[in-house]
Amino acid sequence: MRLKAYIEAVKPERTFFNVMMTAAGLLLASKWHIDWKLAAAAIAGTSLLVMSGCLANNATDVRLDAIMPRTRKRASATRAVSTRHLVYLAAAFGVTGFVLLAVWVNWLTTLLGVAAYVDYVVLYAWAKRTTPWSTLIGTPAGALPLSAGYTAVMGRFDATAWALVFVMVFWQMVHFYAIGIYRLKDYKTGGLPIWPVRYGVRNTQIWMLVYVGLYLLAVRWLAVTANMGAVFYWCMTLVGLVWIWLGVIGLRAQTPEKSARRMFGVSLYVLLLLAVGIAIAPLTP
Repeated sequence: MRLKAYIEAVKPERTFFNVMMTAAGLLLASKWHIDWKLAAAAIAGTSLLVMSGCLANNATDVRLDAIMPRTRKRASATRAVSTRHLVYLAAAFGVTGFVLLAVWVNWLTTLLGVAAYVDYVVLYAWAKRTTPWSTLIGTPAGALPLSAGYTAVMGRFDATAWALVFVMVFWQMVHFYAIGIYRLKDYKTGGLPIWPVRYGVRNTQIWMLVYVGLYLLAVRWLAVTANMGAVFYWCMTLVGLVWIWLGVIGLRAQTPEKSARRMFGVSLYVLLLLAVGIAIAPLTP
């Protein structure tokens, strides 16, 4: 039972998605000519950093999680695992992850890991309690794993790396604003001034459409700078247009919570297709 509690604390679904994006960036950069030792170190290091960040986040959010209905059953909130143990594990995983990236990958990727870690554990933890811009402030943490996979191979932060970052930043804004709408009562209970709480549901829905549009522009930028090919560009564009259509429908919905949950669900498919598209782009016309 305690093992299950610790597994829950590392947020395996979040770890999986971040590692999936790291692998996609790595495959894009390597064009499938894979250095397996480098790939193993990059993916293992990223995995440990993500798990460390999740553990640290659970440790800092113990009191907050105990208040919010959707999180009050977390192992950290119920004290099924102690905060001290979460901190110890976070430190062990974090140090090991940084060492793997620094020794077997490169310093640029290590610095990206540092930036993402500080953003999530420090900046976002502060921002979500104090400002409606918290979602935007927290996006680098979720955006950098994709570009880290790319820089692990390339060893430089070029236009393609920037495009990968912005694709993920705009995807996250839609994804997390959708969560903010359909979990609005939870965030109000927790006293968190996220965008839907501060500016309302309709305003957030409009911004979601703006961010989907920016996501499509970033996909275009990525397709051009990385020479991704027509298959990637048109597939991602079609998916993005469906996403916009659902957002427009949501503006007229009688129950915006259900519409937001649908936008959230579709965002997961968009992310999965994006990861696959980036990974196989070197193999497609």
